[in-house]
Amino acid sequence: MTETPAPRPRALSEHSLAQLTLVRYREFLREPEAVFWVFVFPILLAAGLGIAFKNRPQEVLKVGIVAQAPGAAAALHALEREKALAPEMLTDTTAARALGTGAIALLVIPEATDRVLFRYDDTRPESRTARLLADNALQRAAGRVDPAAVRENIVSERGSRYIDFVIPGLLGMNLMGSGIWGIGFGIVDARKKRLLKRLIATPMPRAQYLLSFILSRLTMLIIEVATLLGFGLFVFDVPMRGSFTQLFVICLLASLAFSALGLLIASRVRTMEGASGLMNLVMLPMWVFSGVFFAWTRYPTSIQPFIRALPLTAANDALRATMLQGAGWGGVAGQIGILAAWLVLCFVAALRLFRWK
Repeated sequence: MTETPAPRPRALSEHSLAQLTLVRYREFLREPEAVFWVFVFPILLAAGLGIAFKNRPQEVLKVGIVAQAPGAAAALHALEREKALAPEMLTDTTAARALGTGAIALLVIPEATDRVLFRYDDTRPESRTARLLADNALQRAAGRVDPAAVRENIVSERGSRYIDFVIPGLLGMNLMGSGIWGIGFGIVDARKKRLLKRLIATPMPRAQYLLSFILSRLTMLIIEVATLLGFGLFVFDVPMRGSFTQLFVICLLASLAFSALGLLIASRVRTMEGASGLMNLVMLPMWVFSGVFFAWTRYPTSIQPFIRALPLTAANDALRATMLQGAGWGGVAGQIGILAAWLVLCFVAALRLFRWK
């Protein structure tokens, strides 16, 4: 007759969970590469993008004028009145070389008192801008009078800058990377070293092993989000117009969804090479399509429903709506539903497919 095993003491159960969670921290901190990619790399990337795409004064475009052309002096005088243009006299040979190498955005060739030839590359945005500014300056100098008076009111609002757009995207990307890589590699590495086979022979409840990954992710999540978000708020003055509670719930749900996805990927993989390939296969489409560095609405309308259903798209949209638009719970309900669906489906599938040996 088979004896019923005695129930495990509660103290042992609690102690094993604490030790397993502590192991997760030690594994993370003993890998300098992991610390770099989770905490340092997103800040360096945000700093680089913020500096490269920061708001700048209006760019002054270089324009060449063929000195031998009739009326070249009058054209130079007219173009000098436009603040956004920097005209200079050039010879025929020098002008052709400067235009071909991109040293000037536009070449102006006066042909007569009432005719001007513009030579430029219409695939260059700065050349098209220079053409419009030069034409406006020359027409005004020739006596054109605008029938409507126009005034300008230049504004620069927080929330419309590129750095405001990219910080939530980097946060979502970081949540995805740390969730999938952190969970997936840890489990596959333990399976490869046959640690899982040894652990299931101990009194440790199996559920606590997986729970230790979740608990370590939740506590690391606070530091991870606070580091990147604090950098954006204090260094680049990125706006935070919504609720911090709502932002934290979105980050928490996104982290759990990506962790469940990482658990699903690692549920049966035996080698690190196989895990790396599957993770890249899952994450690469989201890096490209989910609007990390540019809006996903740029893609064709036919594939936008697929893009909208990706978990990283939902996370990025919810983060931007909360931070930049001040949206409430109703404004992000759809994205929260998508993240919750990914969490439940991936976790249930992972539990059914997970292999300890």
